[in-house]
Amino acid sequence: MEHTASSSSLGPGGLDLTSAFFKPIHNSDPPLHSNRCTKVSVVGVGNVGMAIAQTILTQDLADEIALVDSKPDKLRGEMLDLQHAAAFLPRTRISASVDYSVTAGSDLCIVTAGARQNPGESRLNLLQRNVSLFRHIIPPLAKASPDSILIIVSNPVDVLTYVAWKLSGFPVNRVLGSGTNLDSSRFRFLIADHLDVNAQDVQAFIVGEHGDSSVALWSSISVGGIPVLSFLEKNQIAYEKQTLEQIHQSVVGSAYEVIGLKGYTSWAIGYSVANLARSIIRDQRKIHPVTVLARGFYGVEGGDVFLSLPALLGRNGVVAVTNVHMTDEEAEKLQKSAKTILEMQSQLGL
Repeated sequence: MEHTASSSSLGPGGLDLTSAFFKPIHNSDPPLHSNRCTKVSVVGVGNVGMAIAQTILTQDLADEIALVDSKPDKLRGEMLDLQHAAAFLPRTRISASVDYSVTAGSDLCIVTAGARQNPGESRLNLLQRNVSLFRHIIPPLAKASPDSILIIVSNPVDVLTYVAWKLSGFPVNRVLGSGTNLDSSRFRFLIADHLDVNAQDVQAFIVGEHGDSSVALWSSISVGGIPVLSFLEKNQIAYEKQTLEQIHQSVVGSAYEVIGLKGYTSWAIGYSVANLARSIIRDQRKIHPVTVLARGFYGVEGGDVFLSLPALLGRNGVVAVTNVHMTDEEAEKLQKSAKTILEMQSQLGL
């Protein structure tokens, strides 16, 4: 689709809205142009990896899906289980191998593989084990598909997205993490539930770390286009900050609750990552809160830190970071969240 003047300005010679709303990603590749089939690779066929693969398959987002895992029997079983449903699904080639050559030519590589935390194991030790694992995953992926886009889902997703960026040698626009995309969905659900409206009519973001230091952007929440907090203040409707914080803490604790009840999370993250895949593969130019290189945005400084910000996604990966409104308090919390992640990164020695 050609980019016309009317799509970015307020009439002929008007204000350029694109540059006003978004900050460009520096040192990024130019957009790729290709008419070939779409291929998606998923590394790790555990509960999360298979939920992502299954959702991408049923939503007809790829012509080919390649699965990779270190366990050959489990891998073949999952491949066959999907292949046997061919009569009920869009025509998609499904392949699987322990060898990363099966991922060659991928448009999108999704990494869900990661070590599980052992009883009594420190978070740092778990992180270091995952970094060691990524040293065997990311380089062969990048070699097999040098023009692909990487989506990291493995946790801790912010630090591991940084690790993937370092190990791949890819430009920053082609490495992102699932980040707080799912957290924001949970946030929207809870707000919608309070107001008895459809969650799709709620615009709300959780940013920062995918974890305890995440930041809820209450100041920019809107429902049906109505800014919520300014509406309450204008109409002198009282609300308590404690209530808002409780909703945020419910978001932070949501995954723990699901894991406590069923042992793992799968379906929501499957839909979340498939949603990111759709925006990238179909060049949807949608805004998602995902893990990106945050240095220079919203006062985040001190090093190359990856955390979640509302980002415009398209066929070239991260197109831009959105200039969403933040109060001084929210910006300070985001900068504090960045420092938390930087402290973890500093112990990796990359």
